[in-house]
Amino acid sequence: MAKAKTLFVCADCGGETPKWEGRCPHCGAWNTLQESRQSAGPAHRFAPLAAATPVRSLAQIEAREQARNPTGIAEFDRVLGGGLVQGAVVLIGGDPGIGKSTLLLQALASMARAGPVLYVTGEESAEQVALRAQRLEVSGEGVDLLAEIRLELITQALVERQPDVAVIDSIQTLYSGELSAAPGSVSQVRECAAQLTRIAKQTGVTLILIGHVTKDGALAGPRVLEHIVDTVLYFEGDTHSSFRLVRAIKNRYGAVNELGVFAMTDRGLRGVSNPSALFLSGHARDVAGSCVMATQEGTRPLLVEVQALVDTAHVPNPRRLSVGLESARLAMLLAVLHRHAGVATFDQDVFVNAVGGVRIMEPAADLAVCLAILSSMRNRPMPAGLLAFGEIGLAGEVRPAPRGQERLREAAKLGFGRAVIPKANLPRQPIEGLRIHAIERIEDALHVFDEDGA
Repeated sequence: MAKAKTLFVCADCGGETPKWEGRCPHCGAWNTLQESRQSAGPAHRFAPLAAATPVRSLAQIEAREQARNPTGIAEFDRVLGGGLVQGAVVLIGGDPGIGKSTLLLQALASMARAGPVLYVTGEESAEQVALRAQRLEVSGEGVDLLAEIRLELITQALVERQPDVAVIDSIQTLYSGELSAAPGSVSQVRECAAQLTRIAKQTGVTLILIGHVTKDGALAGPRVLEHIVDTVLYFEGDTHSSFRLVRAIKNRYGAVNELGVFAMTDRGLRGVSNPSALFLSGHARDVAGSCVMATQEGTRPLLVEVQALVDTAHVPNPRRLSVGLESARLAMLLAVLHRHAGVATFDQDVFVNAVGGVRIMEPAADLAVCLAILSSMRNRPMPAGLLAFGEIGLAGEVRPAPRGQERLREAAKLGFGRAVIPKANLPRQPIEGLRIHAIERIEDALHVFDEDGA
């Protein structure tokens, strides 16, 4: 029997060191090294995914489009890039109770009509999964269920049954008999993910892994887990809300930052055909501190309402709070407003929120945020039917946003009549029903606000 050895593995980067240190020598993180006892396994565990091939010219290799297998859920297919690819490994992360298992159980029930599927549960019993299927009113015909956490038995079932799609719920519950570490540890998660990925590539089984997340919202375990798989999806949204967002962070077979919008009902998750309606609040009358922006999520333009509240600070250090937008960028925009537009907020609390629980990461939200802040400070609402987008630089210039034409067409389709955009995004042909204000600097945006809000 191979002699066991003790290693210390970093929980952040997965780096190994033979002795404990306060700081990881690989990534520099403090107090992240965890003890792991490992035994040297047989050499075949690290066999390559395919047989060795000779060196060939890239021009001589035939490139074929990967066939897509639809999941039966249109929004899920959108995030995946059109469907699942044979032999691909997909990792889905999200907060507990947000709907990961529900979505995948619905998808498996739909795909079972086209071929064999397998659901491996390590967190629930078979009876609990059956009760969920009954509650969701999905048919269990053709869906094979395995309640197991030992990696060797799961890989044996994958090789013997050869399902088209297999779901592992979840990767943190599995353990390999080759390692003495506990399930969920860094070494077990990395080893189980690597072995399952190798099986998927060799047999052509499409594998979907469910992963736990930390309190910061990142996938638990070493970062190498995201490098192993082909696609990484994250569930977003408040568990107390009925809406869920699924975002693609990495996709080797499609576009990244693609967004799928779902509504949680008593019969599971349902795709939302018009997601812009979720992120626009229906006010009975115009209110101050609100501005609509057009954001681009993958190939889909979305209209999102940005709200701001500016109030007199009663403490020496005014608060700057941002929900759904970058807090550091909010501080930068307030400094730009002060320097180039003469709008001082050093004695004001500033709160900014993106309606609907959506997270806006692109800088094209800058212009809408500034207009919402100005509207709240002056207690004057923006006129109905106006939207804005554009990046603001430190010099006060308004920079163009990518795919401006698509954003404007989406706004016109939903009935918006005015748009404040960067001059570089000005369309060559006028868009029917849309009056466009093209600006170059942040001062010009304030003049447009004065003109429209008068």
